[in-house]
Amino acid sequence: MSKELSDRQVEIIEAASRILTLEGVGGLTIKNLAKEMKFSESAIYRHFTSKEEIIIAMLTFLADSIDQRLSNISGSSDPEEHFKALFREQFRFFDLHPQFVVAVFSDGLMEETQRINDAILKLMSIKMKHLMPDIMEGQQKGVFTNAITTDEMVHIVMGAFKLQMFKWRTANFQFDLKQSGENMIQSILTLIRTK
Repeated sequence: MSKELSDRQVEIIEAASRILTLEGVGGLTIKNLAKEMKFSESAIYRHFTSKEEIIIAMLTFLADSIDQRLSNISGSSDPEEHFKALFREQFRFFDLHPQFVVAVFSDGLMEETQRINDAILKLMSIKMKHLMPDIMEGQQKGVFTNAITTDEMVHIVMGAFKLQMFKWRTANFQFDLKQSGENMIQSILTLIRTK
């Protein structure tokens, strides 16, 4: 979805996220969504043609939000400080909006359709777009190790982030994500620093 979302579409996306949080992808139906929104199913269809379109809009909305927020992080000449800022912003956002963690890690979401899988891949590529140059710069400046390639390091770091988010979701959001995230950031830096 490249078009700008209306306020009503954003409300529908947020309601869909709440349903995913409580009931998983199986509970996300147009009927349940209309009930959550307190209006008719036909009103939902005026804004989205299908459940698939709602999920894709949700993932696209999240990808655009991440891209904008991470683009707004002012560049630091210190790759390590920039690395910390990127992840702190992500943990801050998800701490405020846990329903988006559920949207990405919802059981069965990746099995829904190829278009949804493509939207998930786009979301991952946005994160990589911001992380890759930071790690590459850190390696070029001798701050981060060159013992492994930039691509491999990005995958390892993103995997650690995804695992952290998955643990938080499976713990029903019961631990302090920002503090736990800070510990994760420091552990990763300990592993990838040259000094």
